[in-house]
Amino acid sequence: MNNEVRVRFAPSPTGYLHLGSLRTALFNYLFARHHNGKFILRIEDTDQSRKVEGAVENLINILNEMGLNYDEGPGFGGEFGPYFQSERLDIYKKYCDELLANGHAYYAFETAEELDEMRKVQQMQGKQTMYDRRARVLTENEVKEKLDSGIPYVIRLKVPLDTEIRFTDIIRGNVKIDTNLVDDQVLLKSDGFPTYHLANVIDDHLMQITHIIRGEEWLTSVPKHIILYNAFGWEVPQMAHVPLILNPDKSKLSKRQGDVATEDYLRKGYLKEALLNFMTLLGWNPGDGEEKEIFTKAELIEKFSIERVNSAGAVFNAEKLNWMNGEYIKNYDIDALSELIIPYLNADGIDTSDNIKTKRVIFAIRNYINKLDEASEQAKVYYNEVKLNDEQTAIVKAETSIQVFNALAAKIEAMLEITADNFKPVLSEVQKETGVKGKNLFLPVRLALTGEEHGPELGMIAYVLGKEEVLKRLRAIV
Repeated sequence: MNNEVRVRFAPSPTGYLHLGSLRTALFNYLFARHHNGKFILRIEDTDQSRKVEGAVENLINILNEMGLNYDEGPGFGGEFGPYFQSERLDIYKKYCDELLANGHAYYAFETAEELDEMRKVQQMQGKQTMYDRRARVLTENEVKEKLDSGIPYVIRLKVPLDTEIRFTDIIRGNVKIDTNLVDDQVLLKSDGFPTYHLANVIDDHLMQITHIIRGEEWLTSVPKHIILYNAFGWEVPQMAHVPLILNPDKSKLSKRQGDVATEDYLRKGYLKEALLNFMTLLGWNPGDGEEKEIFTKAELIEKFSIERVNSAGAVFNAEKLNWMNGEYIKNYDIDALSELIIPYLNADGIDTSDNIKTKRVIFAIRNYINKLDEASEQAKVYYNEVKLNDEQTAIVKAETSIQVFNALAAKIEAMLEITADNFKPVLSEVQKETGVKGKNLFLPVRLALTGEEHGPELGMIAYVLGKEEVLKRLRAIV
């Protein structure tokens, strides 16, 4: 086995990138980077019936957007390609022939109807549904006769009976399984395409994968894989099966109960840094006793170890994700944040052509949003035309209000510029000069500037609108 750490993310091109798959890719990426190893992308597209047009391109785009850049894979070279399983059929056929020749695999000729009837009988008898191994007893002549007559066939793994497969999972510890409970898995289908199990083992060996990090749903397949490794005389990579991601009710995270596609979360305005941070903490913790939850990618790479992944299912807490994303937004570089938010504002018809005002708006709202798609709702107060109802008009036309507006306008005229910090002291000076205070002071000013009775603090509103616009709105009333 190669001394260099080599891991792979091997998805099927069946559509969107599930959050569970994102976390699997992320754990592989962090593990590889922590050990200065290689992160490989392999596309497992042997099930052509499930293949979705454009899914591979979408997958690669999402991985790149999330910053999970692979070292080898489609379009990126590498000496162990091709990296699409559909382009490796001759390789699988060669090794399958080797298994047949060595007695570790056999031909089976049952029709789909016969297999269905087999399962029904087993269910009626209360038995585990699995292939009953009837083709294992066929003689060489019987097999040759069926092959010569062109009867469709599959090739199945010849599982050794009455023995026990033992292995150590990095996350789950020692595991043992009775081989009598292991199905004689199909290795090569009637269409000439391999199943996951055969292609997976062959590719992991030929691509010199040292550690297999994947979801726990594959744990029960490990005995089949170990039997194959042993049949070929190959070393078995180390394995780690990460826990499922669960809904709050402990059911498996699925599309029926909400968004599960990485693309959906990016589209809603979750920052990639926050999403990676959050997904890493689903099932993993740094184990250093420090109550810290916000990590940079560099910190995650430095701290990550597969041994710190919990074997129990990890609950997806949307509220915590929202909080974490909000924390990232509050501390994001304002120029970079502006580039991300402007498309959301434009989509809602907000004019962002005034770059200075737009950046000020984003600075003003960043503490009040948890997702980028919430920006427009918070920003509209800075763009809306001031429209007052009769009751509000009476408030701003009151004698005390006019006194406040005149005094405030005079002081703003003398200022070079308005900032969120220098506007509040000006209001205090106006209060002393006019004797108007409390609600009688603040509400008229808020109405004059925004037309709203509630909203952001007045200093931030004045800062965003700027000196000229504040004066214009005050004078429109007096």
